[in-house]
Amino acid sequence: MSSGSTFSACAALVRRDLTLVWRRRGDALNPILFALIVIALFPLALGPEPQQLQRIAAGVVFVALLLAGLLALDTLFRSDYEDGSLEQLVLSPHPLSLLLACKIAVHWLTTALPLIVVAPLLGELLHLADDVRWVMLPALLLATPLLSLIGAVCVALTVGMHRSGMLLALLVLPLYVPVLIFGAGACNAAQVGLPYLAPLLWLAAALVLALVLAPLACAAALRISLS
Repeated sequence: MSSGSTFSACAALVRRDLTLVWRRRGDALNPILFALIVIALFPLALGPEPQQLQRIAAGVVFVALLLAGLLALDTLFRSDYEDGSLEQLVLSPHPLSLLLACKIAVHWLTTALPLIVVAPLLGELLHLADDVRWVMLPALLLATPLLSLIGAVCVALTVGMHRSGMLLALLVLPLYVPVLIFGAGACNAAQVGLPYLAPLLWLAAALVLALVLAPLACAAALRISLS
């Protein structure tokens, strides 16, 4: 098996997934609309005072994007499982972990990246300070791939189960909490003038570790689920 054939398989898989997302491009807007709805509910519940909203803005944006990403997480392998292409990936002679890493990357590009693009607008709705906004963006760029990698392992464990949405949420949310703490913590530290580099470095270290281990764990979980 040559490296060229593996690269061709990965490129074909990426093209296929992007084509499927384009055909269902209306569904790609659902996480953004969900995040906007969540953000809009907080001023209605807490009142329109800018100082109060500014104090909680970074944490609210992180929670809204986390929940919006969770909304789209179940679709990562679901359609492939239903049409049988997921079993073909498992039986492929190419490294399964590498193929799954490509699928996770496409899922992040089509779900999390649009949320990051609209994150400054969401922060503006809550009067987020400009200096905090420039900390929030790198925090999201580190946190959202980490969330996708962690979520992919949990999706792989539950892909063979019917109506696994609640079980998936129970598995994923406790693992998301540390990412939320470090990401929102960096923004909160910047807001009060404290050093914020340490939480970002922790997120970066966790992301590097997840990039190595999560595709391998995802491949093992898929083989267990489909066996």
